[in-house]
Amino acid sequence: MEERGPVTWRDAWLPCALLVVGAFELATMQLQGWGYGVALEAAASVLLVGRRGWPLLASTAALVVLLFMPWLGPRLDEPATPVLYIAVAMYALARWIPGLRGLVGVVVVLLSLLGDYVFVDARHHNWSDVVFVLSLTLPPFVVGRIARRLSDRAELVERNAELVRREAVRTERDRIARELHDVVAHSVSAMVVQTAAAQDLVRTDPDRVESVLEDVVATGRRALVETGRLLHVIRDERDELGLGPAPGLREVPGLVEAFRESGLAVDFRADEPLPQLSPGLDVSAYRIVQEALTNALKHGADRTAAVRVSTTPTTLEIDATNPAGGQQPSATGGSGLGLVGMAERVSLLGGRLTHGAEGGLFRVSVTVPLAPAGAPA
Repeated sequence: MEERGPVTWRDAWLPCALLVVGAFELATMQLQGWGYGVALEAAASVLLVGRRGWPLLASTAALVVLLFMPWLGPRLDEPATPVLYIAVAMYALARWIPGLRGLVGVVVVLLSLLGDYVFVDARHHNWSDVVFVLSLTLPPFVVGRIARRLSDRAELVERNAELVRREAVRTERDRIARELHDVVAHSVSAMVVQTAAAQDLVRTDPDRVESVLEDVVATGRRALVETGRLLHVIRDERDELGLGPAPGLREVPGLVEAFRESGLAVDFRADEPLPQLSPGLDVSAYRIVQEALTNALKHGADRTAAVRVSTTPTTLEIDATNPAGGQQPSATGGSGLGLVGMAERVSLLGGRLTHGAEGGLFRVSVTVPLAPAGAPA
């Protein structure tokens, strides 16, 4: 099938330009029957407006109409503008039609030209006329095929990049789901233990029961927040849940040491003391620092990096920089898949992520609220 798209003003400007040039040429040459030539060029221009929406019909019909010119007025070899019409139509037959079906239109046009040469043009013809006609029709058709191939390849690359990006997001969301699953399971287990302790204290120390139950309520509220986050990510259908404890900001110094042993000189600074973070935010902050250091190790110019973790009364801020190398990651494809996962985490936490090169440094800045929107008070 032909590829049909909406006809816009961009499709009309070229045929209009051809009509202006052709009409001016015929009017100045004052050839016999030049008025009929202008009328035929006008009809061909109108048809060419639809060359992208209906390429086979519009392009073929435009040239067939134009080839009636020697029957009504000037010979085709007298004005030059018909050559431009042929180029535009042949290009459209190749560019906007899948496969080689556009050759049907080429054959129809060549047969029409043959009819002009046989029945109208009384001059003597030889093989040089065949070469001349092919030199007018085949080059624009070949250029159109090349343009289509390049366009198809670009679309394929774009689709593949989008698939890779989606797979990266899915993988990261699966990992977030596993980590949050562990966090929720830990909170529920803590509630069970605290409730059991409250049952014992009812008989032995009733005054402490209220304090223990307050802890149960606080733990339950945190579990509800993490459960809400968990419901926003893709569930691990294969049930590959990690059995190790989820890391947090307190494990970041050990993470930094591991990167230093790998050859990355890390300047790590953190506000002390850090506030008590919710389990989901704690593990995500660890993963964000981990990904930032991984990017610095892979793409940094001199294997150095700086990470600053700070807090305000309402937000947690992570700022990571490294000297910009030749190929820095991006969030749209290539080596930027880690940033895609990082952005997924930050979005889930209701925060903001910015990244990019500035002043010779590649900077990743993350700001997330300490209390998620909608969290129970």
